[in-house]
Amino acid sequence: MKFVFDIDGTVCFDGQRIERPIQTAIDECVKMKHEVIFASARPIRDLLPVLPKKYHSFQMIGGNGAFVMKNEQIEIESFDWKTIKQIKDLIEQYHLNYLVDSDWHYSYTGDEAHPIFERINTENGAQNKLLNDLTCIAKIILFTSNSDIEEQLQGLSIELHKHTNESLLDISPIGIHKYAGLEKLAVFEKQYVAFGNDQNDASLFQHALESVCVGEHEIKRLATTSIKKEDVANSIIKLAEKYV
Repeated sequence: MKFVFDIDGTVCFDGQRIERPIQTAIDECVKMKHEVIFASARPIRDLLPVLPKKYHSFQMIGGNGAFVMKNEQIEIESFDWKTIKQIKDLIEQYHLNYLVDSDWHYSYTGDEAHPIFERINTENGAQNKLLNDLTCIAKIILFTSNSDIEEQLQGLSIELHKHTNESLLDISPIGIHKYAGLEKLAVFEKQYVAFGNDQNDASLFQHALESVCVGEHEIKRLATTSIKKEDVANSIIKLAEKYV
């Protein structure tokens, strides 16, 4: 069986590492010959530092599906330039702060004390560039909870995830979501077990054989079951044993 894990709020709770008991449970999952895939809102660049190096060769989905890593090679789905211009116009009109991710580099104008900035991996040559200097843009975060901006974005050819607890809007190219990333890895409906915790895990839950929501987000209505974060490790082991 394939086991697909979201990262932040699912197996990582401090933005920096996977907790030791959960690592041990994932290791047991691998020992039982299950395949582990990580699927995060983070681009692959920022996902790698959270994972122990022993997991770096695993298949991964980043940017909610915009980045896919297979055999340690990264494939990217980017916005068309018409959509990029429309979003840039909104940024200028409302003087918005943002994080924009390209293939490896990024453009960030927000508060450097924000947890998202602290998660940006600047190793391996990643640079904070001017927005107009980025090519192949694959993911955009706007630091706003303005409903007028959200309404205008909903009229564009994009995928939009709203994170009300962080006052930000997470934007991906149209048709990009985590399950679309799985399809690129030749993983299809009912072929995997999913662990997630947030709106951007909806597509994972909808197509999974079995799904687990960590926490009390409303997205738990799409999951098979919901658990507390203290129960993640045990839940991984139980499901690994169930599908061995």
